[in-house]
Amino acid sequence: MAISPLPGKRGTRSRRVRLEDIAEKVGVSLSTVSRALSGEKGVRADIRERILEAARTANYVVPTPIAGKKVILAASSAAMIDYVRNQFTLYVLEGLRDRAQALGLEIVTRSVAGQAEERTMLDEAAADPDVLGLLFLTVDDEAMLAATRAFAKPVVMINGDDPLMRLSSVTPCNRSAARLAAEHLIGLGHERILFLMRPGRHTIERRREGWRDAFLHRNLACPDDLVVLVDDWLPNLAAQAIAARIRENGLDFSAILAAGDSLAVGAMTGLQEQGYSVPADVSVMGIDDLPQAAFVHPPLTTMHIPMRELGSVALDLLRDSITGSPMPARRIELACHLVERASVTGRTSVSTSSLGSRRV
Repeated sequence: MAISPLPGKRGTRSRRVRLEDIAEKVGVSLSTVSRALSGEKGVRADIRERILEAARTANYVVPTPIAGKKVILAASSAAMIDYVRNQFTLYVLEGLRDRAQALGLEIVTRSVAGQAEERTMLDEAAADPDVLGLLFLTVDDEAMLAATRAFAKPVVMINGDDPLMRLSSVTPCNRSAARLAAEHLIGLGHERILFLMRPGRHTIERRREGWRDAFLHRNLACPDDLVVLVDDWLPNLAAQAIAARIRENGLDFSAILAAGDSLAVGAMTGLQEQGYSVPADVSVMGIDDLPQAAFVHPPLTTMHIPMRELGSVALDLLRDSITGSPMPARRIELACHLVERASVTGRTSVSTSSLGSRRV
């Protein structure tokens, strides 16, 4: 039986098709339409087919049942290392698993350290009808991303982004978070602000860009020598880098903005080992707001990153890609906010030459 298009008013904008419209057209109850579209039992095959045809004719987006299905979380080596050392990845996973439980989904975690492991995972996921899609956690490897872009099922990156926007992603607003942090320090009178970072990840480069944005916005000089690089996120490496900087140049800065809380904690240690006080001599600020930030001495001022929400929003984005109309790749950035503690204070106007004159 052919189903004619659902009626609409000429000369007016089409309204969204509702389940009630399909029920009225087919001549069945609303509950029957709901059961038929969700794939539940208890609907005769011929009636189900009439309902589905009416939905297709009306361009109604038929929701895909997801309860009981699986989503594969592919975690990079960087994510697994962070899981052991810090708590950022832990909280992302907590948010993801809480949301999966609410949706009735199973999260299957796989560690992906290289292209061979990735290829095996993709082949297995493609062959398993219960796998709805993939979440990639903290992945920047271009070769890995290239293989994933050809995957037939939806893919969403968590705490990472595709610079060319071929894959959807969910990240903190890294650039604006760092800009807000640097502007907070500038507003307190700091103009020589070191940026302490480990290079390599797109997300961290966004933080460096935000730090630079704050200087440009205030028409302040932002020389490259204010960027201090470390090889890893370990606090002891940050402490060594700050100590080396002071030995080479003296205390030619009044504040440090670290790209992560672990580096900020290390920077405070390095300053204190060189005989300087935080924040009396140097203000120190982080980005992450890990729980331990509140318990260091002095407690760390930082930008709060919505870690749990990264996981939950990523899963919702993946779900929407499965159950909704086809959409272009999307980049969702979650807002971050300042958490003021005791490691930052205001600074009166002083000359650069006098920055290194005070020691404890």
